[in-house]
Amino acid sequence: MSAATSQSVSCAAAPAGPAGAPRTLREALPVFLRHGSPRLLIAAAALAGAARIAVGRFAFRDLLAVAALLVVWPLQEWAIHVYVLHRKPTRWRGRTLDFRVPRKHRAHHRDPWQIDLVFIPFHSFLYTLPLVVVLWLAVTPSTPLALTGICAHLLGTLHYEWVHFLCHTRVAPRLGYYQRRIRNHRLHHFKNEHYWYGVTLLAGDRLLGTAPAPAAVAPSPTARSLLGLGAE
Repeated sequence: MSAATSQSVSCAAAPAGPAGAPRTLREALPVFLRHGSPRLLIAAAALAGAARIAVGRFAFRDLLAVAALLVVWPLQEWAIHVYVLHRKPTRWRGRTLDFRVPRKHRAHHRDPWQIDLVFIPFHSFLYTLPLVVVLWLAVTPSTPLALTGICAHLLGTLHYEWVHFLCHTRVAPRLGYYQRRIRNHRLHHFKNEHYWYGVTLLAGDRLLGTAPAPAAVAPSPTARSLLGLGAE
């Protein structure tokens, strides 16, 4: 383990990472925008926002859709992290099923400072973007409200990418919100991978019992290898 990654997790909000990692927001933003996932999310959110404006008929229930998303979001982050990103290979009919997304996530745990491994795998948008559209059309009573939900969902995902990216740079944000998220996520990577699954909203961890006091949790020997499976 490098000196950067072995620093005390009690100082997890402090700058960390290799010497070449972005240290300021001015350095970080161009690096962030060079990657496909943020660019796609910006374009998709702009398209959804333009469609929402074109349809019109704004109402108070648009705010209710955004509020509902904020309630669901921490549980969504928690569930995806636990059941998708940390999914172990399984045996089925004599074959080992090991999907691309958890394989990439294991690689991300193995080398947390490799920026290319931080972002949502680009291929996953082939099915997640249609799924987001279908879900919002299914749970809302009108197209305008669905478009509000879709736009908010895409912006939330873009914000997730930004926060997760900052966690793996040397940027030390001034806002306490981002400091707490960075500290929380580095505990997940460098102390124990069985806790602290939230990235942008941490209520899922508190509700589901995975936000203990750091001092009460023993360091995990598999935080980097992720359950001893390593990376491919």
